[in-house]
Amino acid sequence: MAKAKVGVLISGRGSNMAALLYAAKADDCPYEIVLVAANDPDAPGLALAAAEGIATFGQSHKGMKRAAFDAIIDAQLRAADVHYVALAGYMRLLSPEFVSAWEGRMLNIHPSLLPKYKGLDTHQRAIDAGDSHAGCSVHVVTAELDDGPVLAQTPVAILPGDSADTLAARILIAEHQLYARTLADFVTRERQPGWLLNKVRATALALPQADEIVSHGMPCFGIVKGKKFAYFTRDHHGDGIIAVLVKTTAPEEQATLIEADPDRYYRPAYFGNDWIGIRLDLGDTDWEHVAQRLRASWRQVAPKKLLGLMDIADAF
Repeated sequence: MAKAKVGVLISGRGSNMAALLYAAKADDCPYEIVLVAANDPDAPGLALAAAEGIATFGQSHKGMKRAAFDAIIDAQLRAADVHYVALAGYMRLLSPEFVSAWEGRMLNIHPSLLPKYKGLDTHQRAIDAGDSHAGCSVHVVTAELDDGPVLAQTPVAILPGDSADTLAARILIAEHQLYARTLADFVTRERQPGWLLNKVRATALALPQADEIVSHGMPCFGIVKGKKFAYFTRDHHGDGIIAVLVKTTAPEEQATLIEADPDRYYRPAYFGNDWIGIRLDLGDTDWEHVAQRLRASWRQVAPKKLLGLMDIADAF
């Protein structure tokens, strides 16, 4: 299975970058670091990454508008064929354009138990508040600072007499462990059956009068009290495949799709030639295409009256 390509953005020593890099050396790690970039060409982390054989890029942001500088970083990430971005001590506010370009594919590690203490001086703020624990969080990056969905956290006890520095040193140990583990889970989520089923379910049940039942041991979607238009299959009949089965729109379509992409499309056992299996476990699923196939399959079984109402709605 191909490893996910990760680009890491740093501003200084890059200790969290180093933790990700060394975790990636394990044979079973699902990601690899393909680029380390910094907004300071003298950032010590760049030298470390280069010594480990990782491509690096460094350029000062000084004197440049935020969007213009982010466009340069974006170009470097895309030239390295990066799939995901990990911020690791990157001390720059990102432009809306950059955040939008990497929506759902960019993580950050923050030294607090979010939603507490967004921004800076997190350790001292936790001490001053009398908290029993501080910690760190990995979250998805969104337009709002430190406000994206939290994926994982590690609490760290605040000891009597702790200073911001002593607390920060222990939290950094937790960060190094948490980030690598969470990134590995994140880049493999699109191959996890539960996540894939939820994606299919949300799209299928958004169609008019759609419902879900279990049929032939599989989650199945159909028109309420009517015919079925999709099945979610996970290792059905021991085939080891995770896929969605949908109806074809023409007798020849099944063979045409399989011939065009035999790794992705297949003829599902016991369903005949009017159904097609679309594999979801390859790690590069085009979800817009899956939504289109689900909608087309739904139209195959929807009552004519309901189709008419849908066509009228679509016209508007």
